[in-house]
Amino acid sequence: MGTSTEPDIARALAACVGPGRVITDLAERALLSSDLYAEGATCAVAIRPADAATLAAAVGTATRTGYAVIPRGGGLSYTRGYVPDTGYAVVVDTRDLAGIVELDAEGMTLTVRTGITWEAIDAALAPHGLRLPYFGTFSGRAATVGGGLSGGALFYGTARYGAAADNVLDLEIACADGRVLRTGQTALRNGKPFYRTHGPDFTGLFLHDGGALGIKTEATFRLIERPAHTGFLSWAFPDAQNAAAALSAIGRSGATEEAYVFDPATTARGMAASTLASDLRRLRGIVTGQGGLLAGLRAGARVVLAGKRLVPEGAHSLHLVCAGRTAAALAADLDLCVALLGRHGGQEIPNSIPMGVRAAPFDNLNGVVGPRGERWLALNAKVRHGDALGIINRFGIMIEGYRERMAAARVTCSTLFTAMNTHAFSFESVYHWPDRWLPLHRATADPAFLATLPPDTPNPAGAALVAELRERTLDLFDELGVASNQLGRTYRYYDNLAPETRALLDALKAALDPQGLMNPGVLARRERG
Repeated sequence: MGTSTEPDIARALAACVGPGRVITDLAERALLSSDLYAEGATCAVAIRPADAATLAAAVGTATRTGYAVIPRGGGLSYTRGYVPDTGYAVVVDTRDLAGIVELDAEGMTLTVRTGITWEAIDAALAPHGLRLPYFGTFSGRAATVGGGLSGGALFYGTARYGAAADNVLDLEIACADGRVLRTGQTALRNGKPFYRTHGPDFTGLFLHDGGALGIKTEATFRLIERPAHTGFLSWAFPDAQNAAAALSAIGRSGATEEAYVFDPATTARGMAASTLASDLRRLRGIVTGQGGLLAGLRAGARVVLAGKRLVPEGAHSLHLVCAGRTAAALAADLDLCVALLGRHGGQEIPNSIPMGVRAAPFDNLNGVVGPRGERWLALNAKVRHGDALGIINRFGIMIEGYRERMAAARVTCSTLFTAMNTHAFSFESVYHWPDRWLPLHRATADPAFLATLPPDTPNPAGAALVAELRERTLDLFDELGVASNQLGRTYRYYDNLAPETRALLDALKAALDPQGLMNPGVLARRERG
């Protein structure tokens, strides 16, 4: 519990970061204390530091006076990962801690301040013909590097290169006592950022920790050359099981940068959310991204001709992106994918969806609400390819028992499958329900878009049922022993650890944060004291 009053802590923090970077306004503090699923206790004060040194000093000041410290990046989470459990908390908004520190094109590394967005990184690298291997998430216009490394961001490039954490080399960390430490090669005297595991993997200790061990202020990533050639395939399957089997075959091959399956409900929502403006924006991206005007116009024409009839009614659709240095390499990967897909039935359909997604990878953020204004909650699980059908079938049985109650409360459910590297299958369940929008929904979506939607009205029955479904889904995940990303305060990571590993985590936490004030409760860990 904090030992100073709000004005006292605000003045103390202002001495660290500057008075213009201390946020005391109640509405803004409430916004920074919420995510897309929940509103937490409103923090006592928030800060927006501009550099690592003042951030670290502010963290040390906050913890010395007994305040919890909650790091926050872009904010677009559903896991309560940065939602305070107590008002005696300081939220650290990292979005001004942004920018590129060093681009080493010869050494193929990039060092950034962690408040930078994935979209900003991709735009900065494009003129150099370079790219991050994993280069962002759907929400990359707002999502930050720090949030992605703390939570476990994935999507663009994930099928070949894994998640964000698989591609980071070193970190700079602001610790609870105000110290700044480094990992990777930069932890050595005279070290330069290019190698991660010279000795124990200290970088890995701070990944996916939700800020429980410190606040990431800098990160160095490896780079790749931007692929010269990109191709797309889409395939429709009659059911989830065949689509999942095909996705696993594609994932194991390593031939794609993205490979994902939409269920019929996901496809319908995507089509409902499509507007003339968004279609034109994506068409422009297709025309400019296909290696010449003529090729782009041809690709764009295929999208237009496909119209809204992209996927047969009731089908599960698999979409993939291949990329290569040469046309021959791309053709070989596409041919392999066609052969693998053909072994699992289904039919080829227009490739408009993956082409359109890649044409505008960091689109507007109106998707924080559904096309009819619905709230939504995503829960994810990572399993071995051999266990994919098991989790799909078990989840299907569970959700079937809720159909009548879901219909009465106006709750629906969709699923998304994604391939990760060659060895992991990602299953994501998404619950949708009409309800009152939270402050972050209103702050993120375009007001003009929100004005086109039905008015948001409270739906306590729907919210209560989603909360129940959330717990039942987590029960299933725990029973199956899955892995998850974006743990936050949602997934029961700490309780599911083996005793020996839990003791190791406790020891590490005690060494770095003896008061238990760095994002207490994250990783579903109950702080002692």
